[in-house]
Amino acid sequence: MKAIRLMTVVLTVLLVASCGQKKKSNDIIVPTVETPKLQAPIRMQPYDQTKDIVWLGKNYQVAIQRVADDSLRMVKDETGQKFVDNHITLRIIRADGSVFFGRTFTKASFDAQLDDDYRQTGILEGIVFDQIDGNNLVFAGSVSHPQTDEYIPLVITVSNFGDVTIKRDDQMDTSGEEKEEEL
Repeated sequence: MKAIRLMTVVLTVLLVASCGQKKKSNDIIVPTVETPKLQAPIRMQPYDQTKDIVWLGKNYQVAIQRVADDSLRMVKDETGQKFVDNHITLRIIRADGSVFFGRTFTKASFDAQLDDDYRQTGILEGIVFDQIDGNNLVFAGSVSHPQTDEYIPLVITVSNFGDVTIKRDDQMDTSGEEKEEEL
């Protein structure tokens, strides 16, 4: 009988000890990621920029205006969020108020410089005056993926005859070199 009691006590101790251990699981628990709720189509804010310049010895004003354009095809990002594309009007105005040059650009204006990804998912973000280069006015432009730092840099050149050339900007201004000061 003592042997039966001793075995009962040993079995009870083993049973209690085995219940105290946590069961190991091979389950991987991944937190749930909430998908952002899509908003109404997002529009960039309009901007107007004017700059007075002296070009070829005469006074001009460069006027640039960006407007979200509902008539253009909207683009979507990877989440399905829609964005309204822009058109940008560039005018070069003589001192007497007459317009020497006027043109409205859309993303399609830069089609030859874009790859398929930017044609489908990019928007015309901006054009800004850069510099005077001899008989030419040089502007920087960009087609970007909306709300990112990803873009294709462009150079738009307007000659003194009103001819426009557009190319991809291959020159990055990241040399960090400073010009030497003359003594």
